[in-house]
Formats: sequence, structure tokens, C-alpha cells
Amino acid sequence: MKIFMKQPEHSGRYIYPFACHETERDLCRMELQALFGQTVGPHTIVDTTLRIDPSRSPFFSMRMDVVVSEADWEELLEQAAALEIGDHTFKVKYIKDGDPCSYEQQRQFERLVGNVIRGQAEMRTPDLIYGLLVRDGRWTLGRCYPARSIWLEHKHKPQNYSTGLSTAVARALVNIAAPQPAGRRMIDPCCGMGNVLIEALSMGIQIVGRDINPLAIQGARTNLHYFGYDSEGLVEIGDMNEIQGHYDAAILDMPYNLCSVLPRHERIRMLESLKRFSGRSVIVSSEPLEEEIREVGLEIIDQGQVAKGSFVRNVWLCRSESRGE
Repeated sequence: MKIFMKQPEHSGRYIYPFACHETERDLCRMELQALFGQTVGPHTIVDTTLRIDPSRSPFFSMRMDVVVSEADWEELLEQAAALEIGDHTFKVKYIKDGDPCSYEQQRQFERLVGNVIRGQAEMRTPDLIYGLLVRDGRWTLGRCYPARSIWLEHKHKPQNYSTGLSTAVARALVNIAAPQPAGRRMIDPCCGMGNVLIEALSMGIQIVGRDINPLAIQGARTNLHYFGYDSEGLVEIGDMNEIQGHYDAAILDMPYNLCSVLPRHERIRMLESLKRFSGRSVIVSSEPLEEEIREVGLEIIDQGQVAKGSFVRNVWLCRSESRGE
């Protein structure tokens, strides 16, 4: 029987390595900006004092809770030797998002650090994973928590649109709309088959969906039931222009048809309704909407594009000037 000892306190810093396809670069940037309030440059890691579940983002590979920070090599080995891990098994994993280093050097650094940690090394199924990162010659060591790609599990749903939002995009949009979801009420007023709803619910976010199309609502309910969610009161048939009450955040994927364009007056009416019932909103459209968004009095905070083949979606993060965020 293993004796699990208390882990040493970490430094209060967290590192999130991330990666994205070039077609989702804008979306990734917008999500990181919303979650951390940081503009991410050419680096592929976020270094922050904010702690979130790494499985929230489709772009994160892990979260590293920093134990040893900005040390030289000898200091790193000394502090690694002082780790108290009891009967836990462990492995050391070199994090590639730092100074360039050959494969042989990476494995050597892993072995050298692993040799000083007092415990049993286990390469396949360790109890603990320690990440090793070097930037500008300074070393960081931390406990790693791999992200679980929950959104991948949601790709295989019974009902879907061929041009619907992918699960990864839907998940990122939820994070952009509600970076701090505790106590927030969200709505997807044109929910389609429920992709956004499923991603939000899987993160424990309170959300409801509406759609004017009965077939879409039927599909959304089927998908929700498939993943174990009770759709009663969660999705209902309804015109978004008739939505009552107020929501903290909304995600509006504007209806589109590959053979026609939604008339301008209908777009204006939908945007006015969105402004009325939501303080913060993410708007998605295959059409340019900047003029209409500003015309109804919504303030654009951030914007970008995401592509699926030749089909390009525009994404705007907005807030109502009268309600704030």
C-alpha cells in the first residue's frame, strides 16, 4: 500500500503550453486573451498566476504548477533533490516550448533530474509527472496535469450539421464568452444541434439554448441526451427576438445559407435583440458585420477569423455599451 505524502507548495505560477492550427490562430489568440488577459506573442506557452483546468481549452496540452522557478542548472538539481514525493512513482518530461534543444539533450536532462529525485521512476503510468522547461538558460520545474481532450469525445454525436461549428471551435467560443463562468448565465439563441451547449455544460457552465427551427431543437435534444444531459427546460423552440430576461453572456452563430444571405434588416433586428438580453456576446458570421454591430450600439472588444476549408467564419467579442461586461 502506497503512502501518499503532502506535495511541496508550488510557487503560485502556472504554465500552459498550447498549440493550434494556422486556421484557428485568431481563435486561439482570442481565447487566451479572454482567459488570461494577456496578449500572447510568438511563444507557445502562457506563464501566469491564474489557475484554471487545462481541459477547458482545446489548445492546451497541460498545466504545469511551478515548483522551482527561474533557477540555474545546479540550483535546479538541488531543489529537485529536496522534493518529497513519498511512495509516488514519477517521471520527468522535457517541455519543448523553450530554448531549442536536441532530442538527445532533452533525454539527458530528463535523466539527470530524474536521478536526483528521491523516488521510483516509472515511464508508462507514473503517479506524478514533473515538467522541465528552460528559457533563456533559466530552468523551471513543475508538476504537470495533462489536459483531457473532452471536446474530441463530443465529435461523435448522433445529429450534426455538415457546416456546424466544430467541437473545438465551440469550446473556444464558450471560453471567450465566459472566461470566468462561476455564477454566470449564458444563452445560445440560435443553438442548432447544440454544439455550444454541450461544450458549456461539460465545463459546468449554466446555459440554455433556443432555436426557431423545430428540427434543430429535436437534434439538440437528441445530442444532449446522448451525452447524459437532461434537455428539459434547457433547449426550447423560440425566436431570439422574443427572448425575455437578461443573460451575462451569449454566443450567437448567425443563421446562414450557402445559397443566400440573411437580409440586412433581419441581421439588425437580431443584433438589437442580442444587445437587449446579453451584456457580453460572441457573434459568429460568414458575412462582414462590423457596420451593423456598431450601428446597434455594441462595442467590439476583439475580433478574428476561423476557417474550415474554404468556409471562413468571422468572430467578434462584443459588449453592450449600456450594460458593460
